[in-house]
Amino acid sequence: MTKILEGKTGIIFGVANKRSIAWGCAKSLADAGMRLAFTYVGERLEKSVRELVKEIPGSLVLRCDVTKPEEVDQVFDQVRDEFGFLDTVVHAIAFAKREELQGDFYHTTKDGYMLAHEVSAYSLTAISRRAMALMEGREGSIVTLTYLGSMRVMRNYNVMGIAKAALEASVRYLAADLGPRGIRVNAISAGPIRTLSASGVKDFSDMTEHIAGIAPLRRNVTSEEVGDACLFLSGPHSRGITGTTLFVDAGFHIMGV
Repeated sequence: MTKILEGKTGIIFGVANKRSIAWGCAKSLADAGMRLAFTYVGERLEKSVRELVKEIPGSLVLRCDVTKPEEVDQVFDQVRDEFGFLDTVVHAIAFAKREELQGDFYHTTKDGYMLAHEVSAYSLTAISRRAMALMEGREGSIVTLTYLGSMRVMRNYNVMGIAKAALEASVRYLAADLGPRGIRVNAISAGPIRTLSASGVKDFSDMTEHIAGIAPLRRNVTSEEVGDACLFLSGPHSRGITGTTLFVDAGFHIMGV
């Protein structure tokens, strides 16, 4: 692959393991020459992330719980000290309590609703606000991950669908605010992929089989395909694109069923 991102830097929020969509994004960006920083949440994921990023020499590994503002501040301080500037942010963070991802949506608790929005939607705004200063004059790109459940009722997706709708609205408002600074903000709506977070959605396997049978390409997508879309949105070939949602779902979103 041509090193079209040589000399660029980026930070990836949301890698959990090798099956993470965020890891697919990281591989595509690293293969294109970008130097990367990665965050992890708590000791449980630290070992997994550190082991993974051994495949990408020169990477930073930083602790960050996005519900703790002081940790988000510290991450960007460390990135500034090490990189000096920032070209790309990949926001691949989402969380809802497992019990909120099954049954009827009207059973959603207030605590579950607020937690899903804080982690899955508000964190994009909090991260973007801190990234701005490091992206000034760099034609920076912020990319987040969403899902069709933001627009359609998807069985058992429940509160996460509402959070993803808020996330997509945030993309548009952030794109309008940051555009004059030369910073682009976009989302990728990926088809279902078997990740750690997806395992919390009840009957997820049945959903992937259903989608593969209906999508125009008659299959599901891979994290590598989403990663290449992230590379496109992070690089010069998408320099005129902001405030949009790019579907990488084998075409499922165009179907009427």
